[in-house]
Amino acid sequence: MRTWQVERRKRTRHLIELGGLLVKAGVVDLTGDDRAMIYGALLWMADKLQSDQGEHARSLWAMKGKQAFDDG
Repeated sequence: MRTWQVERRKRTRHLIELGGLLVKAGVVDLTGDDRAMIYGALLWMADKLQSDQGEHARSLWAMKGKQAFDDG
C-alpha cells in the first residue's frame, strides 16, 4: 500500500473516532443532528479555548471527559 493511502486511512479513522465522540456525548441526539448547531458549538468551544478563560476550560473539560471515560 502506498504511503498516501496509509496516511489517508489513518486520517479517516481519526475523523470517524472524533465523530463517535459527538455521538457518545449525546450531542447528535440533543441537537437533532443539526450540523449547523453542532458546528456553532464547536466554534464557541474554540473561542473559549483561545480566550483568557482557556486554561480553566481546558482543565475542566479534560477532567470531565476523563471521568466520563472512566465511568464507562
